[in-house]
Amino acid sequence: MSIRFTAKARRGMVATSLAVGLAFGAAGCSGGGDDGKKPQTPASASKSDGSEPSAQEGQSAEPLAELRGPDGLNLKITSAQRDAGGFVTVNAELKNDGSKDAVLSSQLTGNETEIMKNGQSFGGATLVDSKGRKRYYVLRDTDGRPLTTTGVQTVKSGDTVPIFMQFPAPPAGTTEVSFQMPTFPSASLQISG
Repeated sequence: MSIRFTAKARRGMVATSLAVGLAFGAAGCSGGGDDGKKPQTPASASKSDGSEPSAQEGQSAEPLAELRGPDGLNLKITSAQRDAGGFVTVNAELKNDGSKDAVLSSQLTGNETEIMKNGQSFGGATLVDSKGRKRYYVLRDTDGRPLTTTGVQTVKSGDTVPIFMQFPAPPAGTTEVSFQMPTFPSASLQISG
């Protein structure tokens, strides 16, 4: 009994010492000390001088590209942002400028069986890196669902639908790609971030 008790007590003391050490270490690394300096804001998170409207504030910034599709559909690409997770997110607005409701083509979903079985999506979109000679397809989750807006089957006349698509990121040196989506012309995009 005494050996068991001693071993348990020793493990408890080690665990407590480790927890206290980690707590002090975390407090020392958190920058909690008052050295009179304000924390630096990363350049990507800094506010602009106010001359450009921010899309995040509900105002639309100058689009990267505007593509005219069938039935009065207009695809306005608002951003192509490289994220730290190793992917590029393309955000866009799909507007119906036509006089009738537009039924979206099943071609927008693409022709891959894995994506098609998950319903209407924008899974047929691709990014093409012509310098690197690579084509990037919309990412999928572990269940094979495309990482893009899904379920949009019609766009009523005059309506605008926000959409997104996520792709694997090209190499860091690649800043320009060609965006391609079935039934729409291709467009050159600048990747930010």
